Amino acid sequence: MNDKIKPKYAVPALDKGLDILEFLAKTQVPCTQSEIAIGINRSTNEVFRVLVGLEKRGYLQRNPQSGRYDLSLKLYHLSRSISPIDRVRQSSLPYMEDLAVGIGQSCYLTMLYQSQAMVIVHARSKSPMHLSVAEGALFTLSSSTAGKLLLASSNNEVRDMLIEHDPRYSNLKGQQRTVLLNELDEISKDKHLIQQNHIISGVYDFSVLIGVPNAKLIAALTISSFDADLITPIKMQTLLSELKSTAQKISGLINV
Repeated sequence: MNDKIKPKYAVPALDKGLDILEFLAKTQVPCTQSEIAIGINRSTNEVFRVLVGLEKRGYLQRNPQSGRYDLSLKLYHLSRSISPIDRVRQSSLPYMEDLAVGIGQSCYLTMLYQSQAMVIVHARSKSPMHLSVAEGALFTLSSSTAGKLLLASSNNEVRDMLIEHDPRYSNLKGQQRTVLLNELDEISKDKHLIQQNHIISGVYDFSVLIGVPNAKLIAALTISSFDADLITPIKMQTLLSELKSTAQKISGLINV
């Protein structure tokens, strides 16, 4: 696991510690000091002090009989303390604010929450007149633009579960349900959706996916505009390109 090119500011002890944690997470079985050393391409002397330190800090647990090391639950508890919604909010807001200023339109980010689409962060435009969507607002998945995109981009198991709890879908007849499911399949391929807002007449929604279809963490970046000048093929494509560019930057930051 040693890099051929040494980083400018190397921290050897930290590198060894991370190598050990990653190795044990990958092997998923308790290992001896020698097995760990071989697995991360280090000597037993190099890993000894690091193993002692990781055990002392509670990241590893050592079986007193076999002498084998295994991961404790500390990393799990640390990961549970980090809200994915907070992480997405913090990562996305600066880019969303740049987008709102650049295109003169407010934008908002939506994620799945209790079988609905919830707005988790909103970036306001500096234009004197613009649409504003309240953070925390909840929308039906099968009706709203962002909701449809999130529903379409979920894996089959999650999609089936979500759609069973969708009030609009429950009221649809057999053929109507088939039409909606086929629409979701097409949206999943496109990774974006443009349609009229389901609540306000004359407003168009432009929504693009953050992440990749079927991923554990996905979100939808959306602009709702009442500007009729935007609804032309050229301007729609320009706006869509700006949205996709911003979504790609956010996706890279949250590792989706």
